[in-house]
Amino acid sequence: MQPGPDTLRLVGDVGGTNARFALLDDFGHLHSARTLPTADHADLAAAVQAYLAQLASRPIPLREAAIAIANPIEGDWLQMTNGPWRFSIEATRQVLGLRRLCMLNDFEALALAVPALGGDQLDAVGGGSTVDRAPRVLIGPGTGLGMASLVCGHDGRWIAVPGEGGHATAAPTCEREADILRVLWKQFDHVSVERVVSGMGLENLYRAIATLDGVPAQSLSAAQISQKALAGSDAQCVEALQRFCALLGSAAGNLALTLGARGGVYVGGGIVPKLGPYFAASPFRAAFEDKGRYRDYLGRIPTFVIRAEEPALLGAARALEQD
Repeated sequence: MQPGPDTLRLVGDVGGTNARFALLDDFGHLHSARTLPTADHADLAAAVQAYLAQLASRPIPLREAAIAIANPIEGDWLQMTNGPWRFSIEATRQVLGLRRLCMLNDFEALALAVPALGGDQLDAVGGGSTVDRAPRVLIGPGTGLGMASLVCGHDGRWIAVPGEGGHATAAPTCEREADILRVLWKQFDHVSVERVVSGMGLENLYRAIATLDGVPAQSLSAAQISQKALAGSDAQCVEALQRFCALLGSAAGNLALTLGARGGVYVGGGIVPKLGPYFAASPFRAAFEDKGRYRDYLGRIPTFVIRAEEPALLGAARALEQD
C-alpha cells in the first residue's frame, strides 16, 4: 500500500553549493530526490517551492519538514556562512504552510545517520575496531568543513552534537606546511582549518604552493585541481591534494583525541568520497596517527569514509522521528 500525499514530509540537505531535497513517507522511505543549485534561489522557501514545482502540476501538501544546513542554528534568524541565504525559520515555516519545520546543522544530521550505516556504505581506512557505545566523530570537507560528534546516552540512544571546529585555527605539522600557512596569513586575518581543508581550501593550497614554487598559478577550481592531481599532470596540484589529505588527517586526529572517539572517525562531505582508492593511499591515515606519545591510541581508532547515498537526508529523517 502506497501512502497518500497527505502523509508526505520533506527532508533537505543544504550546502553552500547545492540544496538536496526528498520526500519521506510514513514507512520511512525517501523518494523523489532532487538537487538544486543553492545560488539559483533567494532562500530556503524559494528552493523548496521550486523543488515541489518539479514534482507535480498540483501543489503537494506537506505537514512537516526537517532541513539540514551547513550552518550553526542559533535562534530564528539564519545567515549562511558559505552561502547566500538569509531567512527567518518561523517565516519560512509559515510561507510553506508547515505544521513543523525542524532545522539542524548538516553534520548533526550526518551524525544521526551514522548508527544505521554499515556494509558497503562505509569504507574502512586503517585502524582497529570500534568500541561499543564510545563517542564517534564526523568530519567532512565540501564547500566548507563540517564537524560533529555522536555520544551514547544512558538509555542507549545516540545523541548528535554539532560543532564548528572547521573554524578552529589551522596548525602546521612540518616546515612546508608552515611555509604554506605563511603565504595564507598574508591573505586572511585568520587561517582556519576550513581555509585549507575544503573546496576553497584546496584552491588556497594550490595557489600557495605555486607561489612558493615560483610558478604562475592557473585559474583552477577544486574539482580541476583534484583531476590534475589524480592524473599526475601538474606538480603543484599533486602536492596540493596530498597536503589536503594530510591536513584533513591531522584535524581528524585532533578531533578524535579531544573527544576520545574510540567509536570511530567518519569522513563525509562532498570531496573525499570522490577520490576513490587514492584517499586510502594518501597521507590521511599517517597524519591522523602522527600525535607523538598518543600514536598507539590513535592507531587503534578506525576511520571510515561514508559512501552512503544522501546520508544527511537520512539523518534529517531521523530528526523528524526523534522529536
